[in-house]
Order: sequence, then structure tokens, then C-alpha cells
Amino acid sequence: MEYERQRILLVDDTKLSNQIMKDILGNDYDILVSTSGEEALVLAASESIDLILLDVEMPGMDGYEVCRKLKQNHYTQNIPVIFVSAANDVQHETEGLEAGAIDYIIKPSNPAIIKARVKNHLELKKYRDILERISLLDGLTGIANRRHFDQTLEKEWRRALRHGDILSLALIDIDFFKKYNDYYGHLAGDECLQKVGSILKESLKRARDLGARYGGEEFVILLPSTAKGGALIVTERICSNIEKLNIPHELSKVAEYVTVSIGVATIRPELDKVPSDLIRQADSVLYQAKNAGRNRVCSESDC
Repeated sequence: MEYERQRILLVDDTKLSNQIMKDILGNDYDILVSTSGEEALVLAASESIDLILLDVEMPGMDGYEVCRKLKQNHYTQNIPVIFVSAANDVQHETEGLEAGAIDYIIKPSNPAIIKARVKNHLELKKYRDILERISLLDGLTGIANRRHFDQTLEKEWRRALRHGDILSLALIDIDFFKKYNDYYGHLAGDECLQKVGSILKESLKRARDLGARYGGEEFVILLPSTAKGGALIVTERICSNIEKLNIPHELSKVAEYVTVSIGVATIRPELDKVPSDLIRQADSVLYQAKNAGRNRVCSESDC
């Protein structure tokens, strides 16, 4: 099985120190670099970071304060932090560990020691991530659950805000699913949900695209860096693939088989907007799709 390379954030106001660490670790990990505490906090909250190597003494916000803020933030509190400092005394090391760091490296340090410590902490992070991913899966369909979706939307929203990027989101509802459950039984209903979940997983081609069970018979997909046109291509494919399953639905008023209605919304995050704005827009368009006859994909002002 192939794993994505883990990502390390180097935080040091001295470019030479960052370059030295990059030379030591760059062959094994993806490296991001920050030269200030403020920038580091933004990067940690908007990028997928597996480990932070943090200098103690920096102008403005020092490393201890950066670490405390990281641990106070729900989105960054689980990122392991290793302090890297020339201060070789018990007081500094104790303060670093009390701030929430997991280790303290004295510089200059032997490259082999740095590699070993980083590797050990990243191995632990990998296993914690596996357990976390299990907790973020929907028990019935095996795709992402609502909690996973909410967390990913928050992270992608911050990333898009920082880069001036766009986000697309689609809400997907199985047409007349209550009638399906009542007629065929809950076991058949569960199988139907599982098949729809599988179609979502198969239809999303990029690593950052996310399909999740939103609740009941409703699903959601999040498409970062995707304009309305691209989102419509993906959702039309999903709609078609679900129809091709040919799951009989005697009580449907729109087809002989199970179909879905989809509402698509696209937004460019701004400071005066929040992620729930995108969900509300998609929900409003989904309502339009249902009113227009179901078994269709609708986007804003296009249904």
C-alpha cells in the first residue's frame, strides 16, 4: 500500500537554520517553511501538517507562545511539536514541554539524531492518524461521516481563504427513500445506502475531493479548487452512475429505479462569510431540484 509522504513544518526566523533542516529531512518528507510564529499558525491551521519543528527564540511571538496557541486551537492541537533550540538548560526544556511539545532538540545536533527522533514521532503520528480515520468513517457505508466532513470543510475553507481559491459543494438526496424503506424494508434500505456510498467513492478522482454521508439518506461531496462547471460534471456523473445501478424502486414517482436529486453550490470564501453559507446555498438548490421534479442536478440560478 502506498502512503502519502508526511509533511513537516519548519519554523525558524533564520533562513540558514531552515535550510539545514531541509537538507537533513527533505529526502524523506515534504517540507514547508515559515520564518515567523504568526505565519506558522496560519500554515498549521490551513495545511495538512504531520510534525512541527519549532525554534524557541524568534522576534515577535516566541516558540513557547506559538506552541501554546497551537495547542489551544482545535484544528492544530494534535500536531506534534518538537522544539529546536540552542538553549541547553533544564529550565528552557521544561518550559517547552509544559507548553505542549513532545520533544526538545538542542542545536547544533547530529543529523542522525534529528532523523531518528523525527522518524519515531512521525511513526506514532501515523498510527494515531489511522485510529482517527477509523473514527471518521460512517459505520454503514464506509465513507466519511458527518464529523469528517465538517472538519474537512473548515480546513478547506481556511485554505481557500488564504489562497483566494474557490470551493464547490453538492448535497445529494435519494429520491423518495422513505417510501423505498417502507416498501422493501430497512435491510434493503441499508444496502441501497451502501451502494450509493460506493458510487460516491468511485466517482471522485482527486485525493482532496471528499464524499460523505451527511445524515439519513442524504450525502455530500466537497470539491476544493473546483468551479461550477467542474462540479456539474462530477455530479452529473454521480447521478448517472446511481441510475445505472438499476436498483428497483416501485414507489418512486420519477423512475422505476433509485435516483437522486443534487444541489450544487460554488463560493469563493471571504472574511465576511462562513462555511455554513456554502451548505445553505447547496441546500437551497437541492430544494429547487426537488421542486423541479427530482432525479436531476441543479446549480444556483440554473434549475
